Amino acid sequence: MRKNYGPKPYIYPMPVLIIGSYDENGVPDAMNAAWGAICDMNKISLYLAADHKTVKNILAKGAFTVSMADADNVVAADYVGIVSGNEEPDKVAKAGWHTTKSSFVDAPIIDELPLTLECKMESFDEESECMIGEILNVSADERILNEKGQIDLSKFSPIAYDPANHDYVKLGEKVGNAFQDGKQLK
Repeated sequence: MRKNYGPKPYIYPMPVLIIGSYDENGVPDAMNAAWGAICDMNKISLYLAADHKTVKNILAKGAFTVSMADADNVVAADYVGIVSGNEEPDKVAKAGWHTTKSSFVDAPIIDELPLTLECKMESFDEESECMIGEILNVSADERILNEKGQIDLSKFSPIAYDPANHDYVKLGEKVGNAFQDGKQLK
């Protein structure tokens, strides 16, 4: 038996995305955004209301970063989602985060978050609140890499947002081999 919920934004996992930008004075800003996804090989879509300070910054600078929050940064990641940059101008510092300027775009990389997409804003539709960014670079802290230089989710421990229960959940356990395990059924 199944239970019907009606139309809800329930898709799993829903990554906890931290969007980084600089304001007009070069002060780093960050916000927590649950609604975003890869929409092409080098593009990301984010659904962000135009009144967010982060959106205003991105529109002015034409650039942003997207980092995946991890288990070590749950409190800070939640903080930048519940506090507005319009009201708290230095919320990145209050979150305890440090930043480094991206070499690819005019936006900050949050040093404590180990995986970052560095993006050029491509478009923003204020009506649908959809922003599309071109991914110019992906940078990863070496602490989350395996011996082959690839990202290791067991070292990374990204978190996902559970929209049904309003929880953050840690990801990382391997359960299979992509593009291999299904061959058993051929």
